[in-house]
Amino acid sequence: MSITVLIAEDQRMVLGALGTLLGLEPDIDVVGSAADGDDALRLTRALQPEILLTDIEMPGRTGLDVAREVRREGLPTRVVILTTFARAGYLRRALDAGARGYLLKDAPSATLAQAIRTVHAGGRAIDPELAADAWSYSDPLTDREREVLRLTGDGLANVEIARRLHLSEGTVRNYISEATHKLGADNRIAAARRARDRGWL
Repeated sequence: MSITVLIAEDQRMVLGALGTLLGLEPDIDVVGSAADGDDALRLTRALQPEILLTDIEMPGRTGLDVAREVRREGLPTRVVILTTFARAGYLRRALDAGARGYLLKDAPSATLAQAIRTVHAGGRAIDPELAADAWSYSDPLTDREREVLRLTGDGLANVEIARRLHLSEGTVRNYISEATHKLGADNRIAAARRARDRGWL
């Protein structure tokens, strides 16, 4: 029996290449593809593949959002993240979201195929260097601080952030101040950049 795999990747050339490479494996059957996170979740619900191979950053839901929802809904699909983000913070968040694998896009195709087999068999497949780094820095941010910092990094002013998150401006200022202090940054922009560099946003 072949391992059924759904691929989610917003860069169409990469999506096609992944489908072609995995299609050459005798024990892997690519049953579908999605170009954004919302489509990935819809197809996962409909097809219930054994493995969802997904990027992190995609239009709509991120790969981490999809992994979280797959776990919340109790779907049988196991999630493997395939990304360019060689950041320990992203790995920690992926594992927290329920992902069983985390690989970088520059890994050899044979490594990817073996990772899919490992996860299908009930194991984990994680880039070894990232696994070592993942515990070097613990994410100090709360979910709300992360949300506010992400919008700060996108260039939104406090009043816009407050409106979007249904908070008061004073509360937004407090979240930014606390996050900036935790990250040891000089200002809100530096804090957002530092958090993003470490994979915490």
